[in-house]
Amino acid sequence: MGNAIEVDAVSKKFRLSNDRTNSLKERAIRIGRRSPRTDFWALRDIAFDVPQGSTIGLLGHNGSGKSTLLKLIGGILRPTSGEIRRTGRLASLLELGAGFHPDLTGRENIYLNASILGLSKRDVDLRFDDIVAFAELEKFIDQQVKHYSSGMYVRLGFSVATNVDPEILLIDEVLAVGDENFQRKCLDRIKQFQRSGVTIAFVTHSPDLVRQICDMAVVLDEGRQVIHTEPKLAVRAFREHLLERAGLIADQADPDRPHGEVVRITGVTIEYPEAGRPYVRNGEPVTIRVAYDAKERVEDAVLAFALHANDGHVVFGQNSWGLGKRLVLDGSGEVAFKMEAVRLLEGTYPLTINVHPRLGGEMWDSREQEEHLDVLNEEGNFAWGVADVPVTLVSDAAREAHEVDRR
Repeated sequence: MGNAIEVDAVSKKFRLSNDRTNSLKERAIRIGRRSPRTDFWALRDIAFDVPQGSTIGLLGHNGSGKSTLLKLIGGILRPTSGEIRRTGRLASLLELGAGFHPDLTGRENIYLNASILGLSKRDVDLRFDDIVAFAELEKFIDQQVKHYSSGMYVRLGFSVATNVDPEILLIDEVLAVGDENFQRKCLDRIKQFQRSGVTIAFVTHSPDLVRQICDMAVVLDEGRQVIHTEPKLAVRAFREHLLERAGLIADQADPDRPHGEVVRITGVTIEYPEAGRPYVRNGEPVTIRVAYDAKERVEDAVLAFALHANDGHVVFGQNSWGLGKRLVLDGSGEVAFKMEAVRLLEGTYPLTINVHPRLGGEMWDSREQEEHLDVLNEEGNFAWGVADVPVTLVSDAAREAHEVDRR
């Protein structure tokens, strides 16, 4: 199987105007004069391949160049130097609804936008009901889109764009728009594309999303490629660069030093309330034991853990410093976090463990969601979501209510 996308030593330069005239008089005086301009390199020497059928995430902070790179891949922009090669039919979710006309109805815009994306009228006829149902716009499909809310506009744009049959799909922060329910539907649609062998490249600043759906990831920082690697290592590099940008990386930190050279996490175990029972019931205690090996004596170390939901978002996190403990690590040992009562609803919660200096420095070691905590609801608990919040029913109507058999 070959590559669907090949990015070969790509750089992109923009010419920025330094003309700061604010009035018509100043502009009139400057007529005929050339405005001063400076070169801005949005990207420099980016290189990576994306195998057919794989998913790659472009991860970076705002202004890192990731959206520019995606537009280059999509052919919207041309590189200043280098070359981008694509193999396969392309669909882009870069500017949802970019082809919509505000005076046309939702129905009319579906046909217009779908034709721009390469679908025939017959194709749209066959998919029309699915497009409208996914966008949840059955009641509004014959209204002019200029009367749509921003959420309705985005839902319709996403629904049309993802009803094309692409071989390569480009996505720019689409999964960050809309309400929680729509984001979940978008993610499910993306996973359907993955199962059908579509090559996907998407831009995000969410490490959890990269870890959840990507095969590989590229981390960008100020237009330069930091790393191209598996999601776990890419997320680690991204977090370290955020620390560095915030001034939290110590001068003595060696960026080339491999993880685990100072302190290594040698094991993580979850101790459930009963031996042999591989889950905790809501409200029961649980202990997370972290074994470590410090190659040198370190003071003011911080050990942290985080529990994630199935979509990758952090549900709860805590660290030794937040619990008022100053860790001194020397040789081999163990640190245990005891949660007195787990207040989570039924589910599987991946666990991340990190160890790092308190006052800056590189991440010494981390275990990214390699273990997980299993929670089982008590019988009769019909709540849904993630957190368990005690609730009682207080209402005049409750006086006449009868106990129901919920079995």
